[in-house]
Amino acid sequence: MLHTDLVERSAERIRYARAGSDEVAWTESGSGAPLLTGGWWMSHLERDAEYEPIRTFIGAIGRHRRVIRMDAPGSGLSRSRRETPVDLAPHIAALSAVIDAAGVSQVTLLAGSSGCPIAVAFAARHPDRVRRLILCGSYLDGASIASDPDRAALVDLVRRSWGISSRVMSEIFYPDATPEQQSAYLRHQRSTGSADVAAAALSAVYSFDARKFAAAVRTPTLVLHRRGDRAIHLALGVESARAIPGAQLEVLDGTAHHPWHGDGAAVLRSALIFEGVDRTQLAASLADYASDGARSAAGDDAAPLTSREREILVLVAEGRTDSQIAAQLFLSIHTVHRHVANARSKLGVPSRAAAAAWVTAHPA
Repeated sequence: MLHTDLVERSAERIRYARAGSDEVAWTESGSGAPLLTGGWWMSHLERDAEYEPIRTFIGAIGRHRRVIRMDAPGSGLSRSRRETPVDLAPHIAALSAVIDAAGVSQVTLLAGSSGCPIAVAFAARHPDRVRRLILCGSYLDGASIASDPDRAALVDLVRRSWGISSRVMSEIFYPDATPEQQSAYLRHQRSTGSADVAAAALSAVYSFDARKFAAAVRTPTLVLHRRGDRAIHLALGVESARAIPGAQLEVLDGTAHHPWHGDGAAVLRSALIFEGVDRTQLAASLADYASDGARSAAGDDAAPLTSREREILVLVAEGRTDSQIAAQLFLSIHTVHRHVANARSKLGVPSRAAAAAWVTAHPA
């Protein structure tokens, strides 16, 4: 398993960086050039380290980079007398404080969701401190995520009923999850903070506006966005890429909002290639990552795969497309799709890559 000691070590590794009146919680794992991530809606350093999808995702990055994670002011383990700030300035200060506390001069910022406008603003303000900028599921202006009435209604629902609203949010964030994956994510989400903390953090998500900073970013930037993202629609990611000079846009398949859900290997591959990680080393770590995720999801009680399902997944592992597999096995593309979907369902994994990795790690 990748960095399986992260949970055991997380409590003793929690540190604090002073940013004005805030004490910002941060921690680190892995080795190599520093990469900073975190600070999005409802992060929690300890709870995140206990949640398998995040743990394996961070562990995969940690094989190539020193990963610095942080909680935003007002949420997670960060200490503050106020709710999550709705303006960008305190978040920019928090980022700067964590980078200073980590003793590094420059980092790659891997930002997701509401962490993206913060990262864009920071890169514009402190270009010498950001080596590369990687944005996942990004937006620049929180008001563009939904209409005024819809934003107000969701914040109100979160504050009044965290149980109901967390289920609504999980179905938006992770719509293709299996029932088991959905239950695990719900438990994780509810463990990261109270209804009031969640509502305040969501208000901040909708209040951020980094449009005026985007044109000033000179850092090499990669914008990753899943085609079917329901939380932050693809159009907002496209807008981010167009607004940042020279930014690369890569549209990935899938519907999951968070990078560690769904086909996390695709996100890791694009992000780490952009980071300059050696492709041979990356291929090995991604195979381990997918295999770990499949083993965790499948457990010991997974329904057995048919010989045809195994045969198709072996070809998937070899890099064949559905069209190529259909031609080789004299099947229709629809039949290939169906076998892959059935195998994924039995294994409880989020992607064809994870299913293929499981078969590779568990030969018949």
